[in-house]
Amino acid sequence: MTRQIRIVHHTGYSYPEAVAGSYNEVRMTPRSSREQWVLSSRIEIQPSPWVLSYTDYWGTKVNSFEIRERHSRLGVTSTATVEITRPAERAPGTSWEQLREPAFEDRMVEMLTVSEHVDPGDELCDFAAGVAGETSSPAETVFEVVQKIREQVSYVPGVTHVRTRARDVWEAGAGVCQDMVHVAIGALRSVGIPARYVSGYLMPAKEPLIGEARKGESHAWLQYWDGAWMGLDPTNDSAPGESHVEVGIGRDYSDVPPLRGIYSGAGESEMYVDVEMTVLE
Repeated sequence: MTRQIRIVHHTGYSYPEAVAGSYNEVRMTPRSSREQWVLSSRIEIQPSPWVLSYTDYWGTKVNSFEIRERHSRLGVTSTATVEITRPAERAPGTSWEQLREPAFEDRMVEMLTVSEHVDPGDELCDFAAGVAGETSSPAETVFEVVQKIREQVSYVPGVTHVRTRARDVWEAGAGVCQDMVHVAIGALRSVGIPARYVSGYLMPAKEPLIGEARKGESHAWLQYWDGAWMGLDPTNDSAPGESHVEVGIGRDYSDVPPLRGIYSGAGESEMYVDVEMTVLE
């Protein structure tokens, strides 16, 4: 099935008083891949800045910009139309022996490192090790570990933030999509299965009306290695479908934030976010 989706993502900061300048990076442009094609995209920034556009190490489109005039509000709008085709795929498959080859581990080292951010703690890592010792393939381990996470971690908005560690999510038993992804990534890496973080958008309606704008949301899922990178959405217990729009890939959320920057001025900034998604055909 093929679906065209238009995404309009508004975000930015308001400041309690005018700031002297700000320096920022935006990762809000969907990426073209074997499953989706970007038909059009543009980034609009106010106040008008100096911009440098490039693709980062992980393959994510970045707009880096600086504003050198006083301003009390920063606004960024990304508008993109994407055609998505995600046929059911059969993984090539890989074995435990292949994952443990030194050359493979060297090549995948960045997606095998269990950093403090994604380390879910001893309890889940011990569970994953036990499953890995009993299953015949890495793919079986992936699905059993993710099911364990879904049993333990409830989707509860507002209880975590972008810097919350995976072990704290596991212990609290609550978090949002990015938290479930961090917990899963850490557990899979702990037993030698490469896993990476995917940021993007998710159309909330299962059967949206064509041409009807809906309030969308940023979303996160993961990809694990099974002879090829295979997608899995722990929050929805499914593979990504035609309602998932991929934007960025990295080791964890810190590699793919939609908007990140610093500013010169006093007071705490306040961020705003609004996502609108429309199925075009």
